[in-house]
Amino acid sequence: MSGIPNNTGREGGLDTSAYRATLRRHPAGVAIITLASPSGPVGFTATSLASLSLDPPLVSFNITNTSSSIAALRQADSLLIHLLAEHQLAVAQRFSRSAELRFADTALWTTLDTGEPLLHGTATWLRVEPRQLIDAGDSTLVIGLVSDAHCAPEQDGKPPAPLIYHNGTYLHTRPVPQ
Repeated sequence: MSGIPNNTGREGGLDTSAYRATLRRHPAGVAIITLASPSGPVGFTATSLASLSLDPPLVSFNITNTSSSIAALRQADSLLIHLLAEHQLAVAQRFSRSAELRFADTALWTTLDTGEPLLHGTATWLRVEPRQLIDAGDSTLVIGLVSDAHCAPEQDGKPPAPLIYHNGTYLHTRPVPQ
């Protein structure tokens, strides 16, 4: 093959560091998934959120099988997907830390009547019922039915600017001149 480097670092497969470095260049919105469990609220960050279907309304995301949240997710009847805005950088950083610290400050979240933890200051969120959990490599792909969608009113005719994650850094968005 001409000009295509061989990035295999192990027998018959792609070098994981090359794969990770390549995908870090793909920007993603930052979402926090929260759910109730018998031992208390559970939450984790997902940058793999995708719209899957309009009819029925389905979304998907993945979670690594080593996550401290995977057991609770496997038992959950519902969850919330918080689409973070750029003013929520501290929330994103809190959920990238130890699981014990994510809900430690009870002034930063509340519980909906349906039981899921809702993070204060989140203008856009979805309530989702997990329908399929599919083993996929070292992760589980979750396909969920959206049962509720919440969009707070726009400020000055604009939705909140999203929080973006790219190459290990959180970024602001701005329009590209055309």
